[in-house]
Amino acid sequence: MFRTRISPVAFGAMLLGAPSWVTLGAQTGTSKPVETAATLAKAGGQDTVRGLPIDGVAAVVGDQIVLVSEVLAEVNRRRAAGAKVTSAAEQVALEQGVMEQLVEAELLVQKAKAEKVEANEVDVSRSLEENEKKIRGQFKTETEFREALKENGFGTLEEWRKMQGDLLKRDNLQRDVVQKLRRDGKMTAVNITEAEVSDAYESNKEKLPRKEARIGLRQIVIATRPSDASKARARAKIDSLRAELEAHPNDFEMIAKRESMDPGSKELGGDLGWNRRGKMVPEFDRIMFGLNPGAIGPIVETSFGYHIIRVDRVQPAEVKARHILIRPTLDSADEAKARELADDVAKAWRAGASLDSLSVKYHDEAGGEEKTIPEFPRSELPEAYRNAIEGKKLNEILDPFAIADAQAGKNKYVIAQITFLDEAGEYTLAEMRDRIRSQLSEERSMRRLIDTLKKQTYVSMRYDPSKQVSAVVP
Repeated sequence: MFRTRISPVAFGAMLLGAPSWVTLGAQTGTSKPVETAATLAKAGGQDTVRGLPIDGVAAVVGDQIVLVSEVLAEVNRRRAAGAKVTSAAEQVALEQGVMEQLVEAELLVQKAKAEKVEANEVDVSRSLEENEKKIRGQFKTETEFREALKENGFGTLEEWRKMQGDLLKRDNLQRDVVQKLRRDGKMTAVNITEAEVSDAYESNKEKLPRKEARIGLRQIVIATRPSDASKARARAKIDSLRAELEAHPNDFEMIAKRESMDPGSKELGGDLGWNRRGKMVPEFDRIMFGLNPGAIGPIVETSFGYHIIRVDRVQPAEVKARHILIRPTLDSADEAKARELADDVAKAWRAGASLDSLSVKYHDEAGGEEKTIPEFPRSELPEAYRNAIEGKKLNEILDPFAIADAQAGKNKYVIAQITFLDEAGEYTLAEMRDRIRSQLSEERSMRRLIDTLKKQTYVSMRYDPSKQVSAVVP
C-alpha cells in the first residue's frame, strides 16, 4: 500500500514513532549496525564486505539527492519494527522499495514548496515535544538517554531536536500538500469497479485482522436521588454557610476547605479554574456568568446539590470562579427507590411506552450518561454491562442492573435495549466493501500524482542493491 510518510536521513530512522536506535538500544545501550543485501549474502561471516560504499548517492530528485545511508537506515528501522527478511533477495526487495518511497517522499516535499505550502510551526513544536517525551520514557535515566544520543552520532540534544524537527516538517509538508491538491481539485477520485474491490478483498482476506464482537445499546440510566428530608437538611446547611459568608466574605476559601463536598476543589479553597460557557450545568453557568469579580452569588441548586459561587476574575468568554458544594446525603432507602423506579421504567418500555418520553422524564443526562452506545466492542464494556448482556438477543430490553455512581457513592440503575449485535469472526466482503473501495481510490489517486511528479521532475536512481549481492556472491 502506498504511503506518504516521510523517511529518515543519514542516522535518523526517526519517524514519528520511536526510532530504531530506541527500540534496539534503549535496554542494551547499543544500536544495531545497518544490514545490507551484501551482508546477508555473506551470512557465513567468513569474509568482510568489500566494495560496498559506506555512503553515496542512491538517487537524484530534481536538485536534491537521496543518500545510500538514508536508504539503509530506513531499512534497518523497518527490520527493527518487525519486517521479515530471511534471504538476500528479500533484502534487495526491501532496499529497493525503501529507495523508491524515499524518492516519492522527496517529490512531495518539492511539490509542497512549489505550491507554497509551509509547515505549521506550532504543530511541529507540539509533535516534537510529544515525541521527545515518549522516547525519553524508554530510558531509565537522563544519563542513559544522552549516552544513547552520543552513541548514535548526536553531539548534543539540540542537534537531535533539530533533526527531529526537520523530519516532522517534511512529514507535515507531504501531508499538507496532498490536502491542498485535493482541495484545489488537482487530485480527483479514481473510480473502482466492483470486480477490483472483490479481487482486493480475496487477495488480502488472510491478512485482515479478525473482527471483535460488538454491540450497540440505547439506555435509560436512573440515578439515586435524595429524599425530601435529606434535601431539606442540605438546604439548611448551605443557608447557614451563606449567612456566615455575609458576615465574613473574606473567609470563602477557608469555609470551602472546611465544608465543601466537592473533592475536586475542596482542598483548593473551592477553586474551579477558568471556565467557558457550557462547561458547567446550565443553572451553575447562569449564576457564574452573571456575577461581577469579587461577588458572592445566591444559593443555586443543581443535580449535584446546593452551591455558593464566587467569581474571582473575568476575561472575554471566560470566568475564574470558586464554589462551595453541599450534597444531600443518600442512604439505602434512596437506592432502593431508584431500583424500584428502574423496574417500573423497564415494564413501561416493554409495554410500548415511548423511549423518548421515558428518557426526558427519567434519564440521568445531568450525570453525563449517554443515551445511545453504537457498535461498541464488547470486550471494552464495563463488567456490569458485559454480565447484563450475556446470552441476550437483538432488540431485547434487559432487566435493570446497577452501575457505580462515584460522585454520589451509591448505585445508578440501567435499563438498556440491544440495538446491534455482531459476533467475533472474519470480516465479510459486504462489511469491508466501502473501506476497500475508498482505500483503493485513494492509493490510485496518489499513484497518479506521484507518476505525474516523476514526469515533471528529473529523477535518477543510482543505487542498485542487487549489484551489492552479486559483488560478494560467487
